[in-house]
Amino acid sequence: MAAAAEPQQLSDAIVAFSLEGRFPEDATSLPPVSDIDLEPALTALAATKTDLEGEIHTINEETKDSVSSWVQNAKTLQEDIIRSKTIANEIVRQSEAPDVSGEAIQDAEEKVEFLNREVQYTQQLHEVLGKVKSVHQLLGQVDAARSERRVLDSLHLLEQSWTAIDQVGVSKSCRILRLLDHRAFELKSGIHEVFNNVWKELIQFNVDDGKVIIRESLPEGGMNLSDAVIGLKAYKETDERMEQLWRNLDGAIVTPLMDKTKQPARSVKSERDELSLTGSSDGSVAALLSDLEVVVVFVAQRVPAELLNSLVAFMMPDLIPRLIQQWLNPAVPSSLPEIPKFQSIMQVAKKFCSALETNGYCGFTELKDWVTKAHMTWLGRCRESALDRIRTKLASGIGEPKQVEKVEKHMVTAAEGKELSTTGAGAAADTNDWGAAWDDAWDDDQNHESENPPQAKAESEVKEDDGTDAWGWDDDGEAAQPADTAKTEGEDDAGADAWGWGDEDTTVEPEASKPSPKKQKTKASSEETRELVLKETYYISCMPEPVLELIVAILEDGAALIMDGDKYELVASTAPGLFSLPTLALALLRAISPYYYSLNVGGNMYLYNDAMYVAEQLTKFSAAWKEREDLTPRARNMLRLDNDIKTLQNFANRSYANEMGIQRTVLQDLLGSAQSIVQQDEPESAIQSGTDRIRYMATTWEKILARSVWSQAIGSLVDALASRIIADVLDMSSIGQDEAYNIASLIVTTTSLDDLFLPSKLSGTKPTQNEVPTTDQYAPNWPRLKYLSEVLQSDLNGIRALWCEQKLSYYFTVDEVVELIKASFEDNPRTRQTIKDIQNTQYPAVDL
Repeated sequence: MAAAAEPQQLSDAIVAFSLEGRFPEDATSLPPVSDIDLEPALTALAATKTDLEGEIHTINEETKDSVSSWVQNAKTLQEDIIRSKTIANEIVRQSEAPDVSGEAIQDAEEKVEFLNREVQYTQQLHEVLGKVKSVHQLLGQVDAARSERRVLDSLHLLEQSWTAIDQVGVSKSCRILRLLDHRAFELKSGIHEVFNNVWKELIQFNVDDGKVIIRESLPEGGMNLSDAVIGLKAYKETDERMEQLWRNLDGAIVTPLMDKTKQPARSVKSERDELSLTGSSDGSVAALLSDLEVVVVFVAQRVPAELLNSLVAFMMPDLIPRLIQQWLNPAVPSSLPEIPKFQSIMQVAKKFCSALETNGYCGFTELKDWVTKAHMTWLGRCRESALDRIRTKLASGIGEPKQVEKVEKHMVTAAEGKELSTTGAGAAADTNDWGAAWDDAWDDDQNHESENPPQAKAESEVKEDDGTDAWGWDDDGEAAQPADTAKTEGEDDAGADAWGWGDEDTTVEPEASKPSPKKQKTKASSEETRELVLKETYYISCMPEPVLELIVAILEDGAALIMDGDKYELVASTAPGLFSLPTLALALLRAISPYYYSLNVGGNMYLYNDAMYVAEQLTKFSAAWKEREDLTPRARNMLRLDNDIKTLQNFANRSYANEMGIQRTVLQDLLGSAQSIVQQDEPESAIQSGTDRIRYMATTWEKILARSVWSQAIGSLVDALASRIIADVLDMSSIGQDEAYNIASLIVTTTSLDDLFLPSKLSGTKPTQNEVPTTDQYAPNWPRLKYLSEVLQSDLNGIRALWCEQKLSYYFTVDEVVELIKASFEDNPRTRQTIKDIQNTQYPAVDL
């Protein structure tokens, strides 16, 4: 073993001396070289040599370009130094020679100039190398600061490094500068990674647990939140980080707070650097605003002002609309009793706005405007609620019909009262109690009212432009004209009419019907009047009552606002707006009701009844309102329903006129449209279809209309049928005996409609014998039709008698009778004499 160790000791000693110049401490311990095997030592030296050559080759490859450049520069510099020495020696030599020529001096000056340039270049090169060394040292300091997580220092040093690189004074394309610049960017990326890690430690979110932590600084030091502003600007990430901050804050805190589906409702608490959710809120708007105030104050106190401005740009456009749409708008009540609670919410909302402004927030103008205009928002909600109730009620259908009663009072004389018992409204009364009770009451005491006044049902409104008198009275004591003989200009545009536009120009206001005596009053005593009560029943849909309840509730709220302004201070100024809401509600009702009512059989007549009923009830309400002593004068004067009532009445009459126009059109189509009835192949079928249609409408309307309105509506259709037959007959150029018989048969079929107008049917009483139909009171052409039948069935003497002795002259003109005679009889002396007799008779031929 000793022999083997000796060559190894010698090898180690030789290698250590070769590499490090180190000798063994005890050289005497080595045996003589002659006694040692040198082969291992030589092998060790060869291996060491190979390793050194490999390392040198690697280093040479890594620094080949730089070394080559520096070697080349060194060689050039060395050559320049040698050349300079040579030139200097030559200059010394020439200076020692007094006979130097002028050319030599010039050459010497050029050499001196060259040397100066070389010296200047050398100095510049030395300066550049010094700056490169300084940049390298700065980058080293940046790396050290990054390692110590001193982000702000790292960024400052990095900025200095870039400034130093710019000041090196060498083109950026130079390799050494490219290497320095590349290293600087690598350091910047490394600093950003450190910055990102520190930012996540300063601001932490736990969305699942609903927690947010925002620290100003970390316990171990390094970058704080205020310093982060510089880092965000350096990396141009301010907006990106603030948007991310808001998204995380919204997801962890704000959205759970504003989620109405969360039960129990969430609340929020702030402790030092932590903001967290709890489950202790009552879920009210006030509680939400208080919690949001905690959130915004927490954020404002911990986020630097420069960052807060950027955060607000993302926070407010998202938070404020959600707050208004999801919480504040639904919290607006639609009735007055909830206003105190709403006022308390507005107080909290104002406090929230003040907190935002105090803590440096901006961009919440929409919220401030909403709070400022909360009273108008409430008025808008009332308007929306009212209109929505109208729409919803209409969409649900007209519902189950309801019978209502209309009562009117008129002052009439005894003669008028007795006359009404057998004609006009009295004939259509539910009860006919005009006899002895009336006379006895009149005779007992002419100066006080009867305790049991007679009652009759009648319609109170007359629409002049369609010729109707719902009572069946007129100034001449004759039958009233049908309600549908004319249309208003607005009939073609039902939508515009429904809103009441142009009513002043296109609709004649209906007149209240009055009992009109046929005989003039001759004595003052007989002119004394008593109160006559007229009553009738009809059917309305389920719409009027909710509409009236809505209108009354709105007006009562308006009156309460005026009376208790202090209690309802927030919305007291909207009282005039409330008083205008009934007009909008009624306008909507008129605008869309025709569509919904048209879905039901007889819908237009229900619409007529409903509109008249609402107008009547509003009239009563308006009169009672102005007499109320519990209202202030201002509240009494602010009620203005007169125009709405008038518009409703006009609308009702238009609905009636529209329905009658439709039914007349249907009737005319059934009768053959433009083709003459008497010239059709099956005129009996056409007449039967027409009469069946009238009976069908009579049955339909009987369950809807008041008896007086029903009478004049059916009378209008009957009159249209009679007019059509009369016109078709008068248009005939010749009428044979068979044709006259057939026409008379058609008229008999038509006049069977008389049973619709029997007094017992109109009054709802039991039929009596020998009842006389009152058809002619509602169908003016009915007597013409009957007389036409008699003319067609009479000879010349009979026609002369009808004209001269009966009332034919009241219903036909001379020319019409003459034309009928010429069409029905041959032209002979007897015919001409009959015509002459008729033409020479006074007109009318007899007195009534």
